[in-house]
Amino acid sequence: MIHTDLSGRVALVTGASSGLGRHFALTLARSGARVAVAARRSERLEALAEEIAAFDGRALPLRMDVTDARSVTEAFAHAETELGTPTIVVNNAGIVADEPALEQSEEDWDRVVATDLKGAWLVAREAARRLVAAGQGGSIVNTASILGLIGRPRVAAYAAAKAGLVSLTRSLAGEWARHEIRVNALCPGFIVTDLNRAFLESELGEGLRKRIPQRRFGQPADLDGPLLLLASDASRWMTGSTLVVDGGHSAVI
Repeated sequence: MIHTDLSGRVALVTGASSGLGRHFALTLARSGARVAVAARRSERLEALAEEIAAFDGRALPLRMDVTDARSVTEAFAHAETELGTPTIVVNNAGIVADEPALEQSEEDWDRVVATDLKGAWLVAREAARRLVAAGQGGSIVNTASILGLIGRPRVAAYAAAKAGLVSLTRSLAGEWARHEIRVNALCPGFIVTDLNRAFLESELGEGLRKRIPQRRFGQPADLDGPLLLLASDASRWMTGSTLVVDGGHSAVI
């Protein structure tokens, strides 16, 4: 029987200072992994590391700007020195610009694409380089979105970047399979976090909820099983896959 226990594994999670990244780091740590938690807001990472230590887990706070190749390289080097080579990498850092496409500035477009797509590529590339050098396989989980599959008004840059991330996932999976590096995409639907709670609880959000077949928004815990599947050997013959977790939303669009 294959289990999702991650004891002895080293994981690295980007965008770990809040939202899904924070939740993913806690989930991996509770499953036994030593976790490097990376983001730009160092003070939040320190608090997360203390929370993980409280249940006898191990976490290493890392300041990382995913849009800066040097920052990515330095963070991975620190993680490797302190914890070992990360064999599980959750590419979760992301931002969104909510504005009509006709009004979106070039600067906003570049900022979103640099973080959500280029940043994911920089992190995946650094992870794979180190895995190949160490002669180890591993799992890279790219946090995409159903908006990369179906699109939505006002988030053109985000949807385009996430669609690109799904395609990047497939390309890297095919290229790195010979190194036993698996690359898969996790595509959540609308998950309630502190960043979107006000919108999802608004009248517009209520209309959106009614269009989801399960008639509810997701909770971060709804992603625990899919994340652990992709991170662990339970998915050892899965690579280049896009795992949609959205309560059936994209099935009826």
